[in-house]
Amino acid sequence: MNASTNNKRVIIAGGGIGGLTLALTLHQIGIPCVVLESVRQIHPLGVGINIQPNAVRELFELGIGPEVLDQVGIQAQEWALVGLNGKDVYAEPRGLKAGYRWPQYAAHRGKLHVMLFEKVIERLGEPSVRLGQRVTGYEKHADGTVSAIVEHANGEVTREQGDLLIGADGIHSSIRAQMHPNQPPIHWGGTIMWRGTSMAKPIRTGSSFVGLGTHKHRMVIYPISQPDRHGMAAINWIAERTVDSSTEWQKSGWFKPVAISEFAAYFDEFRFDWLDVPDLLARADVAYENPMIDRDPIPYWHDGPVALMGDAAHAMYPTGSNGASQAIVDARVLGASLVRSGTTPAALAAYNTALCGPISDVVLRNRGDGPFGLLKIIDERCGGHFDAIDDVIPQAERDDYMANYKKAAGFSRDLLNQAPPTIAPEKYQERFGLG
Repeated sequence: MNASTNNKRVIIAGGGIGGLTLALTLHQIGIPCVVLESVRQIHPLGVGINIQPNAVRELFELGIGPEVLDQVGIQAQEWALVGLNGKDVYAEPRGLKAGYRWPQYAAHRGKLHVMLFEKVIERLGEPSVRLGQRVTGYEKHADGTVSAIVEHANGEVTREQGDLLIGADGIHSSIRAQMHPNQPPIHWGGTIMWRGTSMAKPIRTGSSFVGLGTHKHRMVIYPISQPDRHGMAAINWIAERTVDSSTEWQKSGWFKPVAISEFAAYFDEFRFDWLDVPDLLARADVAYENPMIDRDPIPYWHDGPVALMGDAAHAMYPTGSNGASQAIVDARVLGASLVRSGTTPAALAAYNTALCGPISDVVLRNRGDGPFGLLKIIDERCGGHFDAIDDVIPQAERDDYMANYKKAAGFSRDLLNQAPPTIAPEKYQERFGLG
C-alpha cells in the first residue's frame, strides 16, 4: 500500500510527547490527523528526562537532528551507579561515546514538548492541534469508523469522527478506562520523589547520569543544559525515598510544589569530595513532589479502530529513563504498521502484537527497580558500603545485568545499530529532502 494516497483520518487523543510524535509521523507518511488536547495552552512544564538512542534515532528520521535537540538538552556521555560510600558500583559510556550511531540526550521535558508542538504546527498547520478539547471516551460504528467523545473547555460535548482513534492521553487515560473498565487502580509502590533543578557545576564527565544510594533511598543527578560562561549548568535531580505503601497515596495532588526544607534532611549524609547533595538541593528554588506510580500491564492495547500508546498503554516507573523514549518509539512503530496495512484496525492489531507483550515486561522490570536493581543487590550483599566492588558483585555479573535490561528496553547497542529504519526512508525523503 502507498500510504501517501491514503485520505483516511486519524484522531489522536492527547498532545504530549507521544501524541505529537505520532502526528509528525502521520504527516511524514501522508495520513491526515488531528490532535485533541485538554490543556488550553502548551507551556514548558516538567523537569529532566532522558531520550535513549533508540528514540533519538526516530527523531532524526523525522528531521529533528542535533541542531534542534542540542537546544532542548545535552548529549549524555556516561551512566553511573554509586554506592552509599560514594564509590562506583557501575559506570559505562552512553550515546555516541558508547558506540551507538545516535546520541542519548538528557533534556528538559518542557522544552522538548514545546519543540515537538511547534514542529507539528509548522508542518501540519495550526488546525491540526485543538487545545481545550478532552477525549472522554469513544463509540465504534458499524462501518468500521470511530467517534471520539470530546468535552470542550466550555463544557460542551461533541463527537469527532475518524477512521482510527489513538489514545495518547496519559496515565489517567479515559480511552484505556473504557477499553479496560475493570483495570486495577494506579499502582504506588511506596516511593516518593522530589524533583527539581539547580544551577551548579556538572560532575564527572560534565554530562553524566548518576544514581546514588540504595534502591530505597537515592538521588538521581544529571545536567540538562550546556554550561554557561561560568561553568554552571541546569542540573536535574530526583530525590527518592521509599516508605510504607500499604495505603494509597494520601496527599493531594500528583505533581505539586514543595519547599526544599520538607525533605532535604533525608539526604544530609550524601556528601563526598566530588559531590555535595545538600548544597545542590539548597541551590533550587522549588521542588515538585509526587509518588512514583505506574499501572499494571494490560493484555492488549487495541479495540478495533482504537489503540493506546505512551503512558496510556504502559505507564512505568522512571527507573529505566525510558518512558518518553518508548512513547516516541510507539509512534514510529505504529506509523510503520499503518504504512504496511493501511489506516485499518489490522494495522493497530499488528502494532499491538509488536509491542504490547515486550513493553509490558519492561513495565514490570522497572517496577522491580530496573537498572537500579544493581543498587538493590549491593544493599542486600553489603549494605551499600564496600572497599572493592568486585568483591561484592563481579564485573561480569554487573555487565550481564545491564545488557539484559538494555535488550529488553530496546536500546541494546549492537541490535539497534544493525536494525533497519522503522519506516523506510523512501516514504518521506522527498517530502523533507532528507538523505
